[in-house]
Amino acid sequence: MVTKKKKIIVLSVMMGLLVLTGFLNITLNNSNDVVDTSGTVSTANFFTSYRTDRDEARTQEKLYYTAILESASSSAEAKTSAEEALADIAAQIESELYLEGNIKAKGFDDVVVSMTENFVNVMVKSAELTDAQVAQIVQVVQEQTNKSIDNIKIIPVE
Repeated sequence: MVTKKKKIIVLSVMMGLLVLTGFLNITLNNSNDVVDTSGTVSTANFFTSYRTDRDEARTQEKLYYTAILESASSSAEAKTSAEEALADIAAQIESELYLEGNIKAKGFDDVVVSMTENFVNVMVKSAELTDAQVAQIVQVVQEQTNKSIDNIKIIPVE
């Protein structure tokens, strides 16, 4: 019973740290973001900041799952689940990097891709996008992810 309590405490503390890190990132970075009336996000270092926040969140996730794998008190199911989660994170990182590189190759200055199980968000450095540019981005995303156009959101960032 004591090992279950330790496990719960460790997992709770790690989740708390993950939530705290996300909250602090959002709070500290909100002072740089400006949203104009058209809904376009404008910030000098949006792309760098976004990538840093994303990397920090993923690092915390990896630490969480690694702690489960290294814990002697973790069940076989928990370890298997942690291994699968780490593999999913690696696959997501690979897909996002692939998409970012291929969209940049289409002539865009900077791009950040954020993926969830159902949606793909593509933030492109541009004041506005033409229909042809949107079509190029959608084509790249669909080729890699097989997501429908309804699940792809393209956001111009000035």
